[in-house]
Amino acid sequence: MFYRKPLFKLILLVVFFSFLSSCRDSNFNNTRSFSGLKISPILLDSTINIRALEIKNNKIYSASATGLIYSFESNAPEQIKQEHYLSDKDSLNPNFRALALTDEDVFAISISNPALLFKNGKVVYIESHQKVFYDSMEFWNNEEGIAVGDYTDNCISILITRDGGDSWNKLDCSVFSDIKENEGFFAASDSNISIVKNETWIATGGLNSRVYFSNDKGLSWVVTETPILQGEPTTGIFSIDFYDKKNGYAVGGDYTKPKIDSLNKIRTSDGGKTWNVVANNQNPGYRSCVQYFPNSKGVQLLAVGFDGVDYSSDTGSTWKHLSDEGFYTVRFLNDSVAYAAGKGKISKLTFK
Repeated sequence: MFYRKPLFKLILLVVFFSFLSSCRDSNFNNTRSFSGLKISPILLDSTINIRALEIKNNKIYSASATGLIYSFESNAPEQIKQEHYLSDKDSLNPNFRALALTDEDVFAISISNPALLFKNGKVVYIESHQKVFYDSMEFWNNEEGIAVGDYTDNCISILITRDGGDSWNKLDCSVFSDIKENEGFFAASDSNISIVKNETWIATGGLNSRVYFSNDKGLSWVVTETPILQGEPTTGIFSIDFYDKKNGYAVGGDYTKPKIDSLNKIRTSDGGKTWNVVANNQNPGYRSCVQYFPNSKGVQLLAVGFDGVDYSSDTGSTWKHLSDEGFYTVRFLNDSVAYAAGKGKISKLTFK
């Protein structure tokens, strides 16, 4: 009897922890999935072109190619507001492809020469260069943010702010290694930067399509090669998203050949150290934006492009085509509602 009691307790413990493990596996496998999509127009205007959209505290913001910043509350979309951003020196409409939010401030940066970076409608940074082209921006917190742009003066362009966006400084090229000539980014959806806490991934495209990684908010960088389609100015990674510090997904392809569905979807499970092609020669083809569903344990993904909307419930291994309606960019309000924007429209996406 003396030896049987400890043995009995040990068996109970094994059974108990096996039960917990099976519950965790069951919860993972039983993550809610969707089979349908309802698209509700919020704004339809053939004169607008929107590639940047962000959501903060149930408020949706988007930035247009004509210098307009649109905003509305999720519970009152009919009360949409617009603000026209102009520089003090001229009346040119800045072409916005990048937008970022902090708790109190709205930032946008234009793509063409001169590049104009606005904070709440006021220009806080100007860069003049014949090749200047800024593609996306994000913030780590209310004080520190990053904007990325194309190759100028023998280096990619990365701006950093540490004072809430009042001032911005370009990183010296010495912080990077193995810079490729004419390496750049795509301004297709304001989603080639992904941030999880202090860790940052940015995806390049074109002749070389790689992932830059920083674990110290932009002070140092490591570059990783990827197997995505590349080698032409129109190919590469167009969008990258990380669910957590380990699991990430990137999409792209060739926007001039959008039906090509080979080598255009890649995945990592080790924080971007290695990338593998997934769903090869399977739908979808070219897509400009990918995002993880919130609260999905990294299982569910959404991808949009100018020829459709696609959904995955198995970490991007297979995809279901939900709609032929085209969008450039998308962001989630919650785990079943997102907002998307594109040529001539902003829409609400409800997953069912």
